Amino acid sequence: MPIVRDFLTILQHITPDYLAEEWDNVGLLVGDPQQPVRRVLMALDPTCALIDQARNGQYDLIITHHPIIFRPLKAIRTDTPAGRFITTAACGHMSVIACHTNLDSIQGGVSDHLAQALGLVDSKPLVPSRKGCDLDCGLGRLGIYPAPITADAFLARIRQTCAPPWILEAGPRPDRVATVAVCGGSCSDLAEIAFDLGADVYLTAEVKHSVACWAADAGLWLLDAGHFATESPAMILFRDTLRQQATDREWNVVIDTATQLPPLRLT
Repeated sequence: MPIVRDFLTILQHITPDYLAEEWDNVGLLVGDPQQPVRRVLMALDPTCALIDQARNGQYDLIITHHPIIFRPLKAIRTDTPAGRFITTAACGHMSVIACHTNLDSIQGGVSDHLAQALGLVDSKPLVPSRKGCDLDCGLGRLGIYPAPITADAFLARIRQTCAPPWILEAGPRPDRVATVAVCGGSCSDLAEIAFDLGADVYLTAEVKHSVACWAADAGLWLLDAGHFATESPAMILFRDTLRQQATDREWNVVIDTATQLPPLRLT
């Protein structure tokens, strides 16, 4: 039977900790490296609904994209969402691992998967990693359509790929879309980089008001499809990768993805 440390070893090969941004917090955040693992639950967000699902399903290990401990904690109070999550995990002997910007940066990670799902080819990182990765690691992706498509066709691909609750836009719609920049999650600060690299459109989430104003003036078509929608599809691929790693080692473990909905919705 594998233990938590075995999963940490696998994750170091798939999503090395050194690829995480300096401000990030990844790895084992709650639990015991020696704990046996029979059931694994994977999810985008470490919510109270997730920890309840993990407890009810008798999962031993939770792997999330977003870290439950992000900034230093001064207290662990069970009347707060984070405190309840951590306490429930610890008391229920559930370990919690976060793979955040290290999962964003790898080939096959959040943005790479988004680019592939949208049909882009010859993609490369929008911001290449400076941490010794020789596998085209980095934040975001920049890819092309060999045969340009219309703006409406690109919007249809987003809806099919991500099922976003909304798509917000700033800047002018181009007549055709050939070069596309994407970055799953909150990456509007990379809009100028996308523009300088010749992107016809930049797809991300949580676009700042100032960035939207800049895009309108600069002439970049900027799209916000929501944080959850632009990242969630990659969790299925991540689950399948981890399942294959477990199968290769002949581990008898269950690896599931949690049922989660976008926390923000249209009224």
